[in-house]
Amino acid sequence: MYSSLTRLQNVFGFFTSVITVVGCLIAATDLLHARTPSASVRPAGLQVVRGRPHYYSKKKEEYAVVRFHLDADLSSLFTWNTKQVFVYVTAEWTDRQTNGNGTATEGDADADAPGSENVAVIWDKIITSPSSDHLANLGPTTLRKLKKSAAGKTVDPSRGILHIKNQKPKYQITHPSGKIAETDVVHLRVHYNVQPWIGMLSWNQYAGDGGFASWLLPRRGGAGSPRWQPLAGGESAAFALPAVAGSNGEGSGSGSGGSGSRSRSNKKN
Repeated sequence: MYSSLTRLQNVFGFFTSVITVVGCLIAATDLLHARTPSASVRPAGLQVVRGRPHYYSKKKEEYAVVRFHLDADLSSLFTWNTKQVFVYVTAEWTDRQTNGNGTATEGDADADAPGSENVAVIWDKIITSPSSDHLANLGPTTLRKLKKSAAGKTVDPSRGILHIKNQKPKYQITHPSGKIAETDVVHLRVHYNVQPWIGMLSWNQYAGDGGFASWLLPRRGGAGSPRWQPLAGGESAAFALPAVAGSNGEGSGSGSGGSGSRSRSNKKN
């Protein structure tokens, strides 16, 4: 009854329970920290070019290159339990009922369904906390600068303040049909994902989305306002993509299709 193995199991079970409770308490502290993120994004330059999706492809597709300006204040997302924040910008638009040639064709198997939504990532960035700088895939010079700027700090909210001008996209975007030129009503949207040391991942919340952020504890004197505020702004005005660059329909420069990313289509019922 009181063998060494039994005692070891009891001790292990006790410490496992303690660690679990402490971990839950640490994760719960994030709910007490107010989140008031805000962002502003707008297109800075638009270009549509033609390129091949891979070296051996004979068929060329259209790729959109979207430069943008981004101003964001995500400093309130950083707490002592924040490991890193993943920020990304998407281009979003809704398809019209067309076939691969851009003309409406009833019953065409390749036609886009009405209301088909497309979401394509054009840029992303990982913002680390000082406590996780050593885990990031950074060069020695960049890592040295981060450590110097965060000397003596366990939390550095200033890293969440972004002022980016004329940012070149990391990823060009295309469409399953291979046609994306002159697409209208396109929006840029800012997203974020908070990755804590302990606890659940949390994504950005927009006004009117409801969900988790709508019932969190109110701030003191906030007259019922949620402690986790939805992302203020973060969406650009609608714009249209231009025609294919070049008089002969062929693009150049940043128009290599090899790095293009296809949009993700979500069909609406």
